Amino acid sequence: MARALNQALRDAMSADASVHVLGEDVGALGGVFRVTDGLAAEFGEDRCTDTPLAEAGILGTAVGMAMYGLRPVVEMQFDAFAYPAFEQVVSHVAKMRNRTRGALPLPLVVRMPYGGGIGGVEHHSDSSEAYYMATPGLHVVTPATVADAYGLLRAAIASDDPVVFLEPKRLYWSKDAWDPEEPDAVPPIGRAVVRRPGRDATLLTYGPSLPVCMAAAEEAVRADGWDLEVVDLRSLVPFDDETVCASVRRTGRAVVVHESSGFGGPGAEIAARVTERCFHHLAAPVLRVTGFDVPYPPPLLEHHHLPGAERVLDAVARLQWEQG
Repeated sequence: MARALNQALRDAMSADASVHVLGEDVGALGGVFRVTDGLAAEFGEDRCTDTPLAEAGILGTAVGMAMYGLRPVVEMQFDAFAYPAFEQVVSHVAKMRNRTRGALPLPLVVRMPYGGGIGGVEHHSDSSEAYYMATPGLHVVTPATVADAYGLLRAAIASDDPVVFLEPKRLYWSKDAWDPEEPDAVPPIGRAVVRRPGRDATLLTYGPSLPVCMAAAEEAVRADGWDLEVVDLRSLVPFDDETVCASVRRTGRAVVVHESSGFGGPGAEIAARVTERCFHHLAAPVLRVTGFDVPYPPPLLEHHHLPGAERVLDAVARLQWEQG
């Protein structure tokens, strides 16, 4: 996935001279996760720029660049490092196009490694997607596969609306058959994808929880005979109600799975949307499997905090099968 993201940035910068990359350590080092490796050497420091350790300044600079016709791609080194820049996101990035009645779009991408599972400490493992989902004016996107990492990042950079691009850091080294010379076509921003068809219940997930749900679906067949459908949301804003609801109406049951906390988390909105649109098709309440409602724990405890296949199957077992 890291290579696919790197290729997406390289191809976008080659195709359009207005695309600039900036952030902490993105130049000489190539980024903490090496996603920007080689870009400064190839395109020069003016287009792949190391910045001071000042997130509000980085994003504020990018706002100005976008206002003057450039397409900046900002890297926030870790998810929780972005909080000092949150005021810029809410007050300027999300509102500029609306404030100017459409005259001044902000074609700006904020790349953000997010989520846990790598043994990182607090401020290095947050799942902060709910903050951005609750901010009108932003697109919020998160890939879970190598092909989506490339395709969605290219689409984000091409968008005239600002995109918060959440990269699941524990999937950076995930591998798949993928040809950078002939990348697969990827559905556009705003479209979910059925990764595994099924008939008994739907697992709704995204980003780092997709492999967890795929593993749970395979185990469900072996252990209990449940045939679970897995839907990869890919885009949290805009949200693909059509694909999600079509799946839930077919299966009649749904579980939402994500690392972010449960209370006020993304799953709450997703469950509400599914319930409103699919109520008469549901054989059981929509359930959630999430991170716990606590600050991210120390590395030795994170495996308790993160949703695993066992917790997903426990939720599936509570879907009132006796009434089916």
